[in-house]
Amino acid sequence: MNTFQTFCDKLNRRQFIKNAGMGLGSVALSGMMKPLVAAAQPDLHFPAKAKRIIFLFMAGAPSQLDLFDYKPSLEKLHGQPLPKEISRGQRVTVMTHGKDQVICASVFKFAPQGQSGLMMSELLPHLSQHADDICMIKSTHTNAINHDPAKTFFCTGSEMPGGASMGSWLSYGLGSLNRDLPDFVVLSSAFWSGKVNVQALYHRLWGTGFLPTKHQGIAFQSVGDPVLFLSNPSGVDNKVRHKMLDFVARVNAEQEAVTGDPEIRTSMAQQEMAFRMQMSVPELTDLSGESEATLELYGPEVGQTGSFARNCLLARRMAERDVRFVQLFHRGWDHHRQLPTHLRGQARDVDQPIAGLLTDLKQRGLLEDTLVVFAGEFGRTTYAQDLNEKDRFDYGRDHHPRCFTTWMAGGGIKGGISYGETDEFSYNVTKDPVHVRDLHATIFHQLGIDHNKLVFPYQGLDQKLTGVEDAHVVRDVIA
Repeated sequence: MNTFQTFCDKLNRRQFIKNAGMGLGSVALSGMMKPLVAAAQPDLHFPAKAKRIIFLFMAGAPSQLDLFDYKPSLEKLHGQPLPKEISRGQRVTVMTHGKDQVICASVFKFAPQGQSGLMMSELLPHLSQHADDICMIKSTHTNAINHDPAKTFFCTGSEMPGGASMGSWLSYGLGSLNRDLPDFVVLSSAFWSGKVNVQALYHRLWGTGFLPTKHQGIAFQSVGDPVLFLSNPSGVDNKVRHKMLDFVARVNAEQEAVTGDPEIRTSMAQQEMAFRMQMSVPELTDLSGESEATLELYGPEVGQTGSFARNCLLARRMAERDVRFVQLFHRGWDHHRQLPTHLRGQARDVDQPIAGLLTDLKQRGLLEDTLVVFAGEFGRTTYAQDLNEKDRFDYGRDHHPRCFTTWMAGGGIKGGISYGETDEFSYNVTKDPVHVRDLHATIFHQLGIDHNKLVFPYQGLDQKLTGVEDAHVVRDVIA
């Protein structure tokens, strides 16, 4: 090491703390180590009912009015203006600002399903068979009215970029269940039926924000190797690769000893994980051992790499292998026009695969301790966008954060219930409101975590997923 580098190291803040001995250095080290120790040795705040989560995120916002929130009275009101006492001058997007708010009834039929009698749309014939496993939350609401901040909020607890994602929080707070696979895996569908208004997905939705980067979500690829650089380069076998990693690890360890940079330690851990994944990931993604009966559960697209169906089957295989948090993204739900046509295709994409996932988990005894969550970033309006009175199947719906439907199944959640109520227009919550923060708190609760106690000190504040505003666990939905 040259003289200039040595001089720079002496000026390094971490090196100063390291060299400060039992005084300031020990105090600072104690403060820094506290969250690391908590992550390495998770201390559950109460008994966990779930070990893992499969989060099905429908990016673009499905219409609750056409899938879950049955409003038969709208048939008589179709084509009439939305009453002012219902809209209350609430915020709308620029797409419908200043335009007439004309009520639009759903063109789809609803029917009671299962012994519970949950009302579900004809678009979900397979999922309807699991009505008695599902807890439908019709009173979910959020703050953001546009996709980017709403998706960011749902995934990270903050509308502003820079927050830690839900999966990263759980990886940080609970640690790993399988040393050969990541704690947090992301699967994004490469194909979807809705070809209009498809927003991008951003790495921040599964990023670590201010948490150590070892808790980053690992996005599996839909084409080629499931994980980038999983295969060795030409002419390099596993033995050579191991020697290379050993050498890099020694260099990193020497540098970490000099600088005290925790990100070097993270890099070392990630490189070791990458080497182990060269064995574990090919086995994970090899479906040749699955029975024909199992493949049929997920539908005809299960054999198509990058399909939502295949990703659902992979999620079950990850649950078996104790991956802590699996997040599936399916895009194409932003239906501002021709909603009946596009929604039918989207529902077809996900209906049988989700039902297959629930059946598969249940048959294997995994649904008891696997929490499955279904959500979009917000809902859709009761008033139409581009309503075509000559063609009943030609209408769209705008963004609506005031109320929308999410659902959960397994993981200690009551099945066959509908929680929360909306008015006859599915416009305002009238009973038992559930903010997205409350949903976060409830998810954490099922994994044995008090959302107020899982914190990370950053910028002078104990950061947490649910933020500084009040959030509560929705105890009425817990079995």
